[in-house]
Amino acid sequence: MADKPNNLQDQLSKMRREAEERDAKKRASFSHLSYLDPSKISVSLDALGIIPESKAKESALALIAIKETKIAAIVIDPDFSKTKEVLEELKKQGYQINIFVVSASSFNYALTFYKFVSKKREDISGKVNVGESENNDKQVGSEQSMDTIPKVVEAIKKVNESGKIPELFETILSGALFTKSSDIHIEPSEERVKLRYRIDGNLNDVFGEINHQVYRSLLSRIKLLSNLKLNVRDEPQDGRFTINLPGKDVEVRVAIAPSEFGEVVVMRILDPDAINLSLQDLGLRDDDLKIAQEQLDRPYGMVLNTGPTGSGKTTTLYAFLRHKNTPDIKIITIEDPIEYHLEGIEQTQVNDEAGYTFAGGLRSLMRQDPDVILVGEIRDKETAEIAVQAALTGHLVLSTVHANEAAAAIPRLLDLGVNPLSLAPALNLLIAQRLVRRLCKFCKAEDQISAELKEKLEKYINKIPNRVDKEKYLKDMKIYKPVGCDKCNNTGYKGRVGIYELLVINPQMQEMIVKGSGQLAIQEEVKKTDFVNMQQDGILKIVSGMTTFEEVEGTAGKIVWE
Repeated sequence: MADKPNNLQDQLSKMRREAEERDAKKRASFSHLSYLDPSKISVSLDALGIIPESKAKESALALIAIKETKIAAIVIDPDFSKTKEVLEELKKQGYQINIFVVSASSFNYALTFYKFVSKKREDISGKVNVGESENNDKQVGSEQSMDTIPKVVEAIKKVNESGKIPELFETILSGALFTKSSDIHIEPSEERVKLRYRIDGNLNDVFGEINHQVYRSLLSRIKLLSNLKLNVRDEPQDGRFTINLPGKDVEVRVAIAPSEFGEVVVMRILDPDAINLSLQDLGLRDDDLKIAQEQLDRPYGMVLNTGPTGSGKTTTLYAFLRHKNTPDIKIITIEDPIEYHLEGIEQTQVNDEAGYTFAGGLRSLMRQDPDVILVGEIRDKETAEIAVQAALTGHLVLSTVHANEAAAAIPRLLDLGVNPLSLAPALNLLIAQRLVRRLCKFCKAEDQISAELKEKLEKYINKIPNRVDKEKYLKDMKIYKPVGCDKCNNTGYKGRVGIYELLVINPQMQEMIVKGSGQLAIQEEVKKTDFVNMQQDGILKIVSGMTTFEEVEGTAGKIVWE
């Protein structure tokens, strides 16, 4: 008799559940949708994590299965307005949705699986955690486990065979981080899909055995993370996501473009450690470092950096900002886009759609009472004129312009339409730079210097202006050659170093600017100063054992010995 109350309670509970399921069946039939029995509900954590738990509760909608762009969603009431809103959002993202009507009890049961979804991974659109999946703990637990391309290939091959897309993607990202790659390329061909990393400026084949089925799933995952449209395949798309690592976040900028056999993916890795350099870390010679420090210590004027894309201009300017970043100075930037976040500095981003251009943003920033302003790029007359006025009215302005050498920045600004009378007193320092690969310290070998080459080097270095400590380079002169080892992926090079030219604007050059002198005339005046050009800096880095003739000539042009 003691069990009767419990039996009665269980019976009533069972009757309520049956009534609840009957109501769910009616709602499904009325909406012409399928009903899902609670015993048949199976929840995929990858699918569930696409929508945060709070949003799932609010909209009474949860995702329980996913295969490429196809997802299964369970809903309590398909006519609920917030359910409809989320379904529309998912359709816009390119999902093909199969909707099932369930009871409230079944829905709440599915929600209990959220406790197994990492909080960071709930927001799958925008963030990915590297090294947290079960397999990856063993594969990429330390930098040494994937610090060379052969080890990356081995790890990728292993996880590729398993067919687990999340683990494959994380392994690809981990390999890129550990080999210090700047870009990841995923390139489909007719039969297979190739994976390549850009390391120290050069592309390296990593893995070429990804089949198209795996590639499509990988592509969908990348698009999801980057908040791109899954159903758009015939036009370029740009997005970004974040890699969560212990102690730091790494931004990844994604560019996807259509090609003959699919969509090509390029992921630019913006590792904050890669640009976390001081002035001393840039590779400037002592005399160049002194010039940079003197010019940055001036309270106003313009410092302009020139060079092609990928020449390290942003890294140099950020190092300048760190040098200036003290509690008594206000620094504001306007960038397109913000690639790296700097502590203690106010950074703003261009937004053309909102009307926030370089020119408009710079004009607005002037009202914020900054001491130092970084303008990502001067590319039009209006921006150039406002930047010049800022430099003339008590602000230190740092920026970049497109030019091949330091002196060429002057005619470039004049071509944009800047008034020479304003430009001349505004300019403080012009810089040009390139990046050359640094010889691997683990395997570089001393190379023999012939008598002819030694004589050429001595004559060349002796012609360099006296601000350089030439004795330091001429004494016990040595050059080295690349060999190749596991540490440098058998290239003979590991890392890169800048070669620079720094041009301080003197009164004579100011007068020439006012007169509208051409580039050739300005270059002749530059030769009369103690100016050291990029190629000369490259030669000095060669005899310092940092790089090679091939690297310097490949970036700064053929060496003219006479």
